[in-house]
Amino acid sequence: MNSRKVITNAGWIIACRILQAILQLIVSMMTARYLGPSNYGLINYAASLVAFVIPIMQLGLNAVLVQEIINKEVSDGEIIGSALAMCMSSAGPCILGIILFVMTVNRDERTTIIVCALYCIVLLFQIFEVIQYWFQARLMSKYTSMLSLVAYFLVSVYKICILVSAKNIYWFAVSNALEYLIIGIGLIILYNHFSDKTLKVSKITAAKMFNRSRYYIASALMVMVFTQTDRIMLKLMIGNVATGFYSAAVACAGMTGFVFTAVIDSARPVIFESKKMNNKIYEEKLVKIYSIVIYMSLVQSVCITIFAKYIIELLYGSQYGTSVPVLRIIVWYTTFSYIGAVRNIWILAENKQRYLWIINASGAFMNILLNLILIPFWGITGAAWASLITQFFTNFLVSYIIRPIVNNNSFIIKSLNPFCFVDTLKKLFNILFNRFIG
Repeated sequence: MNSRKVITNAGWIIACRILQAILQLIVSMMTARYLGPSNYGLINYAASLVAFVIPIMQLGLNAVLVQEIINKEVSDGEIIGSALAMCMSSAGPCILGIILFVMTVNRDERTTIIVCALYCIVLLFQIFEVIQYWFQARLMSKYTSMLSLVAYFLVSVYKICILVSAKNIYWFAVSNALEYLIIGIGLIILYNHFSDKTLKVSKITAAKMFNRSRYYIASALMVMVFTQTDRIMLKLMIGNVATGFYSAAVACAGMTGFVFTAVIDSARPVIFESKKMNNKIYEEKLVKIYSIVIYMSLVQSVCITIFAKYIIELLYGSQYGTSVPVLRIIVWYTTFSYIGAVRNIWILAENKQRYLWIINASGAFMNILLNLILIPFWGITGAAWASLITQFFTNFLVSYIIRPIVNNNSFIIKSLNPFCFVDTLKKLFNILFNRFIG
């Protein structure tokens, strides 16, 4: 896999995501203003609960499917088909678990129970998302990116219609399910068009994949603990309004996340390929991807910190002014979260995934403890500090504690060299220039 193909693939993803992000900002702005902090907080509470069980539903397969396809031990159809069957078997219990949790914790809140139950429908269609990893492994993500854009456009039309007709919160709760339904149908059609491998289920293949992916279940679940627990705890400790303010800040901090996702997803198969061929090239590519991610996220954090007030007022209105100080804190954790995403590629390439549950369990414990201590004193600002400290600890500091993964930090430190970043940018520019102009 050459650099030109990687950049082209990432370019398609970024282009589609930019259009989707613009559309998402407009629709989210309208939705948040219409619902108000309380109902907006309730929708995000439901979203956090669903996000919490997604690692269980996915069974860690999202972390290993690209490598499974690249390794070609069995046919692609058998890998994807077995992964779909595994996710289908776990989706039902996940939905039931959320509903039972809400009926217990929020038993006197009828609206909360209904909203969460409706939002859970998304899990039934999200299982088809595993098909996208086939396209990702072949650097054909432009097709899935365009599909995602079309799906979001159709759902945005739906949201605008229910905004104009002043529908209640229940109509908003099913919007994500509609999006994943469209994406699921599209992925099946695209796969059948581009692949000659029929989807089929193999118990042996499923067992082999689960043997590798099982390490990521607890790990990803712990990640969800320290990325979603803050909103859940704010809802239970303070209320919907606080959750709404906090969610607005988190949404603004992650509004450019599609760029980092595109870069990391496009680099993943290339790093796996280089690991098999040449260790020196493999390490150089790791340093380069770290350098791009770190410096881009630092620039983003500085800009958002300076313009936080204007960003919140523009997107959400003056009624969300309480979100401004939260945004100025929480945007800085994005750097460490993206570092963690790259580190997880290294861990899989080095076959060190057995350490993931220790890394993320320690992060989850720290996040819960910090939220319990800081929320009563500082409210949503305390939750923001808890998230920032947790991300720094989990995605950088903990590597010095767990000795078998300490070598990864050497790549991070090397990537901080500004000349490395400038050199990488020059190479990217030359490739783009030769492709589109030269």
